[in-house]
Amino acid sequence: MSDRTFETGLSIRRKVLGDQYVSSSFETATDDFSRPLQEFITRFVWGEIWSRPGLEHRVRSMINLAIMTSLNRPNELRLHMEGALRNGVKAEEIREVLLQTAVYCGIPAALDSFKIAEEVMRDSDSKS
Repeated sequence: MSDRTFETGLSIRRKVLGDQYVSSSFETATDDFSRPLQEFITRFVWGEIWSRPGLEHRVRSMINLAIMTSLNRPNELRLHMEGALRNGVKAEEIREVLLQTAVYCGIPAALDSFKIAEEVMRDSDSKS
């Protein structure tokens, strides 16, 4: 993968997750042990997958909400929920994604995800 792939990934990652989060991820990954993971995430996840044609970023965000709910990954869910809002996903769409995950992943997963969604939207409203 080229440096161009990394730069594309970095740009998309910053757009979706925010400059502060991405900068912090690299600033805390200063050693030879953890820095390769941040570079891999940026190059592969964001530069190869999120840059592909066929799905808009907002759709990819909604898919990630369902995945993070099903995997019970609250930290990543919160992060990707903030990204979904940045990508133009509406609160009603987030609610529908979480309701559908309740059917397939279980009510407990959806309950936790709804709590996180309410917190993220409340924080987002207070920043507006």
